[in-house]
Amino acid sequence: MILVTLGTQDKSFDRLLKAIDKQIDEGNLKDRVVVQAGYTKYESKNMEVFDYIDRKEFSKLLLDADLIITHGGVGTIMTAVKSGKRVIGAARLAQYGEHHNDHQTQVLESFDDEGYLIYAKDLEKLAKYIEKSRTFNPKKIVSNTTNFIKLIEDFMEKN
Repeated sequence: MILVTLGTQDKSFDRLLKAIDKQIDEGNLKDRVVVQAGYTKYESKNMEVFDYIDRKEFSKLLLDADLIITHGGVGTIMTAVKSGKRVIGAARLAQYGEHHNDHQTQVLESFDDEGYLIYAKDLEKLAKYIEKSRTFNPKKIVSNTTNFIKLIEDFMEKN
């Protein structure tokens, strides 16, 4: 199963859903595709599209998913990567009215450079990213919480 999540931005990201629909039509995606579309209004004969999925059901879908396809939201990316999932990320772009700037490109480039996900820079080449995802082994996120807390405690003791 593939989980597509567009977050809760108040702008549409139907460009990504159209690209996924095209890959299904071309036979490059054969799995069940479930979409949390948020504000994006999109109808598909190929995908199960929901505006919102409650937290409990979303968590279940995330755990069951073999692949996550997402926008460049840090929260969604971190949740998927921490769960050890293979992730393809696509940026919402200002030129299409999907966001007010292109910061998601920087977010996705950084996660891609570090080996946590596959950045789908060009949705016309989504088939290539899907193929790459089949053998992609994402880098595991190592929590640094303990060290961070120690830094704060040391700072507070000195001041």
